Amino acid sequence: MVRLTKSITGTALLRVCAVLALVFFGWAAFSAASYASQPVPWEIAMQPPATPVKERIQEFHNELLVIITLITLFVLGLLLYVMVKFNARAHPVPTRTTHNPVIEVIWTIAPVIILVIVAVPSFKLMYYMDRVPNPDMTIKVTGHQWYWEYTYPDQGNIDFNSNLIPDDQLKPGQPRLLEVDNPLVVPVGTNVRVQVTGTDVIHSWFIPSFGVQEYAVVGRLNESWFNVEREGDYYGECNQICGVNHAFMPIKVVAMSKADFQKWLVDAKKKFAANSPDIEKAPGAPDATLVAAAADVRSTGGAAVPAGNR
Repeated sequence: MVRLTKSITGTALLRVCAVLALVFFGWAAFSAASYASQPVPWEIAMQPPATPVKERIQEFHNELLVIITLITLFVLGLLLYVMVKFNARAHPVPTRTTHNPVIEVIWTIAPVIILVIVAVPSFKLMYYMDRVPNPDMTIKVTGHQWYWEYTYPDQGNIDFNSNLIPDDQLKPGQPRLLEVDNPLVVPVGTNVRVQVTGTDVIHSWFIPSFGVQEYAVVGRLNESWFNVEREGDYYGECNQICGVNHAFMPIKVVAMSKADFQKWLVDAKKKFAANSPDIEKAPGAPDATLVAAAADVRSTGGAAVPAGNR
């Protein structure tokens, strides 16, 4: 009977190992497809890092994955040991042990040590993400329902809106629900400070490849930063539910060389100069006259002010 139990246990262990191996190799195979700046089918791993912040996030994630895997295997080993050692056949007389001071001290101190090991690099990463290292340029991001507004205060106060391109207007190769009419353009190898705010409800400016996620809150100016290491197109989305069209609020960032960025600035200053009539109002954006009237109503305690008296 003991041999039969050991045989069954050995078979179960082999099956568990086989399943773990399949999961690991499946993850390795499909993660190769995730090396893109946008979501891809069967993606399991995170998108490849394009900034130093995302590199550190991914390194910390990999370290945590090792720790939690070891903990999981340790707990699994304990469960299997108990199932074999203390089952009814192998251990017909149950133990009456009520406590064990040594074991209790170990299972109290060990988790504390593990948490400290996790906390130290976590705090370092949070500090690294929070501190903007000598920004070379600043970009202001404003969240609206349901589009983004980008302002370059250091580059002639360029200002423009970024809207989703409908499905019937997409060109071949453009990703559905991710392509926009006016993407955010930045130079590579540049410390970019991003200041995020909102005008209506809470939004969230999130680009997975950058490791950047900042909430756009009315009346607040949240700050983050990134430094794109290679040229390319990077996609993200608002990941804070913000209304009926929340799913149609994508983000696209085009990273180009510094020389090409200077060329883009020349054209952008003509097309998107602040307060220029070339700026197109986003669909659904409130009319300036209505906004002014609403402000007058609030300032007068609810009484509308005639246009001639403003």
